[in-house]
Amino acid sequence: PEAPREQGYFVSPTVFADVTPEMTIAQEEIFGPVVSIIRYEDEDDALRIANGTVYGLAGAVWAGDEAEAVAFARRMDTGQVDINGGRFNPLAPFGGYKQSGVGRELGSHGLAEYLQTKSLQF
Repeated sequence: PEAPREQGYFVSPTVFADVTPEMTIAQEEIFGPVVSIIRYEDEDDALRIANGTVYGLAGAVWAGDEAEAVAFARRMDTGQVDINGGRFNPLAPFGGYKQSGVGRELGSHGLAEYLQTKSLQF
């Protein structure tokens, strides 16, 4: 493939097919135009795969029934879940679970990261 510009570093969009959950590419965070396709048997298997890593920055759920998508998203161990192509909301807290990120950015949760709370007991 040709680079889109003469200077700079570029990674062509890449699709990995027939990926299994145990593969390195399914277990590590890859930042770039890369997608891995992993087959699943049913909803429980899909959730097991989604939660089966040490990371949990973001995920996405697509479903014909929004209530089912929300129920699935609530069970995911990720800090952010886009539902049916939901847009990024800069007012919502952003940050991951497990080894993805430390704390939260944006929104009131992001501001709280800079505060120190003290309780006075009488």
